[in-house]
Amino acid sequence: MTADAALPQSTTPAQQHWIALLDAYAQAFPDEIDVVGVFRELASTDPCAARRERHSGHLTGSAWLVSADGERVLLTHHRKLDRWLQLGGHADGDADLARVALREAEEESGLLDLEVEPAVFDLDRHRIPARGDEPEHWHYDVRFVVRARGSEAFVVGEESHALAWRDVAEIARDDAADVSLRRMARKWLARRA
Repeated sequence: MTADAALPQSTTPAQQHWIALLDAYAQAFPDEIDVVGVFRELASTDPCAARRERHSGHLTGSAWLVSADGERVLLTHHRKLDRWLQLGGHADGDADLARVALREAEEESGLLDLEVEPAVFDLDRHRIPARGDEPEHWHYDVRFVVRARGSEAFVVGEESHALAWRDVAEIARDDAADVSLRRMARKWLARRA
């Protein structure tokens, strides 16, 4: 999709912001146009896309939280999903997904002095299994680079079994790692090259 693509006339400022972020991402990563289209469809048609009450799926914000030297990324062994993943979570209606990524990084790591980059770093739509009263649904995860500028001494919160700084190059080579983690690791390494 391009910025010239028609939008419904009744889009909200939040939707316009999401679409601008997605269009910029599409220009940076033209080989991901299909995933951008899926996200753009949600963003352009539902002003409540960032609310978790949208049970079929909703926008979420995540952090590719990199160390000050850019060599490592902080991952969580997610308590509910029982996998190593990037930090992140529900927007809870906050339309500023970069702010959501920063907030989630701070809350889940206990780190201070974090800085979020405003451009989208990665997009990933994935199914979340049903749990309790929550039905199976889609997370439309919008990911941002967040940089650690101060201490890297994290605190493990209740959403995680563990946290760990992992070498980005190792993640890129690790066939057992989550596919989206490998993709982000490769993007990060290409960007640093």
